[in-house]
Amino acid sequence: MRIEKRLESIGIVLPEPPEPVASYIPYRITGNLVYISGQDCRVNGELKYKGKVGKEVSEEEAYEAAKIAVIRCLSVLKSAIQDLDKVVKIINLHGYVNSAEGFTRQPMVINGASDLLVDVFEEKGKHSRCALSCNELPFNTPVEVEMIVEIV
Repeated sequence: MRIEKRLESIGIVLPEPPEPVASYIPYRITGNLVYISGQDCRVNGELKYKGKVGKEVSEEEAYEAAKIAVIRCLSVLKSAIQDLDKVVKIINLHGYVNSAEGFTRQPMVINGASDLLVDVFEEKGKHSRCALSCNELPFNTPVEVEMIVEIV
C-alpha cells in the first residue's frame, strides 16, 4: 500500500508543511539522508497542548502531542521529497519532553511518534531514538520531535 493511502486509512491527512519560526530551514538533504528540523504539536498554527508533562499536560496528552509532532515531520518530509514512497527507512528520532520535576516517563511519551511511524512505514519505520527530558521547550510546547530519514 502506498504510504499516503496508509496514512489516510488510519485517519491522517498531512497538513501543509509548517514555516520555520526562527532562523533555520525545515529540512536538509545530504546524500540519501533527510534531516527534519524539530516540530511541535501545532494544529492550524496553535499548540494543541501547552505546558509541562506531568503537571499541566498528562502523559496521554503528551503521547498525542508526539504523534502530532511526527505528523508535522512527515509533512516537511513530503515537501522535501514529494513522494513518501521514496522512504527507505526512518533512521533516527529525537524526542524532547518538557518535563515537570519528577516526571521520568519520557520514553512512553515519545512512543506516540515511534508507534505512528511503525504503523505507517511498518518495518521501514523502526528506528533508533532518544527520548530526553527538558526543563523548558520553545513556546511551552510539551514535546518536540526531529528525525533523520533515508530516501532513494
